[in-house]
Amino acid sequence: MSRNILLCTLGASWAVIPEVFAFLEPALPLYHRHPQRDRLETLRNQQALEPPEEVWVCTTHGEQPARGIEALEEWWGLMDLGNPLRIWRAAETDEVASQMEGDQVRELIYRSVLKAGEYCQGGQLTLSLAGGRKTMSADLQRAGMIFGCRALLHVIVKEPLPGELRSPEPADFSGSLPPELAGSIIPMLVGAGERSELLDVKVEDRERIVSQRFALPLPEVRVPCNWSWNGGDSLALEIGRREREGSRLLGNYLRQLAEAEHHGNWRSLYRLPPASIEQLRTTMLAPEHRDWLQRLPKADLHRHMGGAIFLAAQRRIGAVVWDAMTSAEREAAMEVVTPLLPLPEWPWDWPQRLRRDGERAHNTAALLVRADREQLEHNLFRITGVRHALKARHPRGFSAYERPGELAGSAILRHPAAWRPYAAEVMRQARAEGLTYLELRGSPQKYADHLHEQLEFLRQLQAEFENGDGPRVRFNIIADRRSPASFAQVVELACHARDELPGLIGGIDVAGDEAADVMDTRNIATALQGIFERCMPITIHAGEGEDARRIWEACYHLHADRIGHGLTLLHHPELLARFRDRRICLEMCPTSNREVVGYRDPEIDETVNDPVYPLAEYWGRGLSITLCTDNPGISRTTLADEYLTLARMNPDAITHWETLAMLRQGFLNAFLPAEEREALLKKADTRVFQQLIES
Repeated sequence: MSRNILLCTLGASWAVIPEVFAFLEPALPLYHRHPQRDRLETLRNQQALEPPEEVWVCTTHGEQPARGIEALEEWWGLMDLGNPLRIWRAAETDEVASQMEGDQVRELIYRSVLKAGEYCQGGQLTLSLAGGRKTMSADLQRAGMIFGCRALLHVIVKEPLPGELRSPEPADFSGSLPPELAGSIIPMLVGAGERSELLDVKVEDRERIVSQRFALPLPEVRVPCNWSWNGGDSLALEIGRREREGSRLLGNYLRQLAEAEHHGNWRSLYRLPPASIEQLRTTMLAPEHRDWLQRLPKADLHRHMGGAIFLAAQRRIGAVVWDAMTSAEREAAMEVVTPLLPLPEWPWDWPQRLRRDGERAHNTAALLVRADREQLEHNLFRITGVRHALKARHPRGFSAYERPGELAGSAILRHPAAWRPYAAEVMRQARAEGLTYLELRGSPQKYADHLHEQLEFLRQLQAEFENGDGPRVRFNIIADRRSPASFAQVVELACHARDELPGLIGGIDVAGDEAADVMDTRNIATALQGIFERCMPITIHAGEGEDARRIWEACYHLHADRIGHGLTLLHHPELLARFRDRRICLEMCPTSNREVVGYRDPEIDETVNDPVYPLAEYWGRGLSITLCTDNPGISRTTLADEYLTLARMNPDAITHWETLAMLRQGFLNAFLPAEEREALLKKADTRVFQQLIES
């Protein structure tokens, strides 16, 4: 529970405490007739100063402080204040006229300000420099600048001071002062304090400075506590040592931090105070941090065009194609889809009907336009039941995973009218997710029959991607290892597209079911020769439930720069070490990996016996990893949600600091020329830092 605390020192004049308290608590009548009452209220509001909930007082022993405490407690009773009043008296001190007394009082003040800052728990700490000896005021001001405080206040009195204010009685301050007396008292704001980053350096034999290390008992309410420093660890001396050794301590802290890390983080983060760094390193990622994730710059390197858009967007694309169709085309399409429209649940082979009977894009558009949303929701999503381990456990196998994407991708992109609006929907979704960089992957050969048409498709994509303020987009062309007849043609397309559209084409993706064994690795390598010669980046789907040897082949025979999924890499420790050493990036997609392969997810009871998702172990071993969405329209996810899914599937494993480092990996491993990648990284780095300091 947060608290607002006013901490004061007390010497000869007890009245300074009511004078400061009444400024912060306008309900008290003391300044109600002050000539500058409006100015005082404006100052208080501008600084957002709130009334104190507790008042803490540091004072000395001796006759004068004792009389001051007595008067203060009498005034407290007259005002019937419910606020706790806590008082410390430094033992064996009176006039603070010796080094020993000065050290004792300084230690008390330092410890009380440190304790108050923690006791506030995020509330407001205000320090009053009026009261006590000048040395006490100086110590309190210095403590505020070291440990932090919302405001440093003082009270100025006009000379000559009216006689009524020279030695006031508690009753004199229990009501509203006359204007001529009130006007002689001027509360002032003289500054604020930021907590020193040196307090939070934990390095070598130095622990963080917290009040438990420098104990100070909390006094009972209105019962003065006599405190004595018995020569143990001195907070004041420790502060002095840290200030003298500041640069070395901070340098050693950052060195120690770097030595403990497997992955570098954004450069700007190392400029944060150690307390902020430690907070990032100890705060576990959780659902309540979704907005934080949403606002951070993000890069998605593995997103299939066919599974990129959600159902509402698919229906908008369907309407565009429907409007572009002739009357005869609409009539023919309706003949195909009309038998489905009265049925709440369609036969499992309905996608094959769309392919078999006439133009698939026309039939798809008709179904998107004429079927109601409930029918589409049921037959695309709910029909497959709980979405986990579908490839192995669902009767329909991998096709059950693909079912939600049956009306997107090549189903509708065979019609040229869909190209630009489809790209626009992809961009709309990317902007909604807060993406800074996106690598799409797709198969233009499935959307157009001839090379010049496929290149035209890519040109239209590029025009749409560069239209507006969306993220930077690159396109990776998919070569399907299940289609040896077209594999060489895809490589030719990729080479032509790279030459003609260098700003769009990132590289090539070798995809398709690894278990199909249609093309062996040697034949794939031969077919990729043109890619090798042009030094184009390569990403390869490998290890998505299949033997780790597939990953080894992708790495050693196909020269992969990145691997899609790589879920079985733990089965090959030597290869895992090689991936770490060569910094080969894994594109991991927690939601689709759970849906296809099956991993434990606390939100899904049926996964209780599934294996633990391996990402956290990969990360802990130093592998380069970036989180991706795979098919967000199929898995109904976003990149921010993938991080939350990861945190759920690997509980107590992913902190904010690790999240930020993982986000950075997406930019580091982008298929971009080095100078473009560096510029993108620097821009994202600035945004990350700005967001963190603002929050």
